[in-house]
Amino acid sequence: NKLFEFMHEVHPGVQDMACDTFLKIANKCKRKFVTLQSDETSPFICELVDQLPTIISDLQPHQIQAFYEAVGCMLSDRGVKLDRTALLSRLMDLPNQTWRSIMDRANANVDSLIDPPAIREIIKILKCNTRVCGSVGSLFTNQLQTFFMDMLNVYKVYSERISAAITQQGEIATQMSLVRSMRSAKKEVLRLLITFIDKSGPPEAAPEAVAQGFIPPVLDPILGDYQRNIAGARDPEVLRLFATVIEKLKNYVVNDVPRIMEAVFECTLQMITTNFEDFPEHRIRFFEFLKAINSHTFSALFNIPPEYQKLVVDSVVWAIKHTERNIADTGLDILHDLLLNVAKTPHVAQGFYQQFLLSLIQEVFAVLTDRMHKSGFRMHSTILRMMFHLVQTNQVTVPLFDPATQPPGQTNPAFLRDHISNLLSTSFPNLTRTQVAKFVEGMFDTNMDLPAFKQHMRDFLVQLKEFSVEDNSGLFGEEAETEARKREEALRQQRSAVPGLLKPDELDDDL
Repeated sequence: NKLFEFMHEVHPGVQDMACDTFLKIANKCKRKFVTLQSDETSPFICELVDQLPTIISDLQPHQIQAFYEAVGCMLSDRGVKLDRTALLSRLMDLPNQTWRSIMDRANANVDSLIDPPAIREIIKILKCNTRVCGSVGSLFTNQLQTFFMDMLNVYKVYSERISAAITQQGEIATQMSLVRSMRSAKKEVLRLLITFIDKSGPPEAAPEAVAQGFIPPVLDPILGDYQRNIAGARDPEVLRLFATVIEKLKNYVVNDVPRIMEAVFECTLQMITTNFEDFPEHRIRFFEFLKAINSHTFSALFNIPPEYQKLVVDSVVWAIKHTERNIADTGLDILHDLLLNVAKTPHVAQGFYQQFLLSLIQEVFAVLTDRMHKSGFRMHSTILRMMFHLVQTNQVTVPLFDPATQPPGQTNPAFLRDHISNLLSTSFPNLTRTQVAKFVEGMFDTNMDLPAFKQHMRDFLVQLKEFSVEDNSGLFGEEAETEARKREEALRQQRSAVPGLLKPDELDDDL
């Protein structure tokens, strides 16, 4: 109750402190608020929801959102029997009333949605719903159903108005205050959908029910708008949304993946491959999206036209060459998972190997021997070892070469040995034939485990003129990180043995 008094205190910082403290208490003690105590006629959360308009009357929007998140956190506790659906409905009554008022005015005159005060109110309502959704979890399905279609219609209206402004005034329209406000509202719609999909789950929001009930209406307004818009007006949150959809709903949306890829893939690729600097968030979200497809709906990659399949491989190759480490690492992870998935899918494997394997080996070699990509050494070695062993163990049954240009009886292992030897001799003239032959032979040694293979690769790299005069500690990054973690854990165990040495934030929550 003292915290609620502080929420009416106008002294700077007091209200923020009260709301933050209330949120922390709600996180740590949620069960206490939904349990009927000995001196109560109803659980405290019921009283809290009833008094909510009075409690939040003097708070700023961001403080109100924190308060709603705290109450949502209490409702997420399922250990006590309680009508959570009714409590959530009562909790959201104020923002729902405001939303209905805005929608009633929009039904009479759709231009009312374009008024700056209306846009600001919509943004506040959506932010409040997002915070509650993040804390309450799948129970939020009941709340979302009350305004889901209206929300998508608002998104559609703002998309059309933004497109009209860009058509009339060009790209400069994206800098106008009204267009920026409408884009902010669109982003809040996307963030709410991302949070809902991420938090969805049984019993209220089972994956199949979400895939059938919520995803189909989302596709047309969001995908169509993204595909039609100019590059500067495309929101990276769209990519994040569909990456989340694929990660959470997996095979339930596998039939929608080709349509999603058709809308976002090529147009985003054109945005991010012009150079390594423009649209940094789109880059990250694009490869997260691709990684989600590869990990959870791999079969969909072979239900798209062949030219798109080539685009997928080309985009992964482009990612592993990227100078931004997180993008290069994501590209390597995607390529590794792609090769694993292809190997487990016999009906696509041989066609994939024939079309892409040789070029992928060359591209990975290119980044391996690039001094700017030392941090990816572990994955370079892992991927190369996998590809060479595929060939050496005759898992690649189609020819990697043009039979018309090779002697009769040519095999894939023999061809690849010659091809890589010639490639290395041409690229690094300082190496002797003996050095090249020894290195190539080692790469085909199937008895060599990964640590030995990595050491073999390091031994080769330090012979190169480009690496011999540099600090090559990056090639030992994985080993250095492992040692650092061991030292850190040993130090923590020493400190935990003496009471009082560990800071409160270093203690385990369950202790």
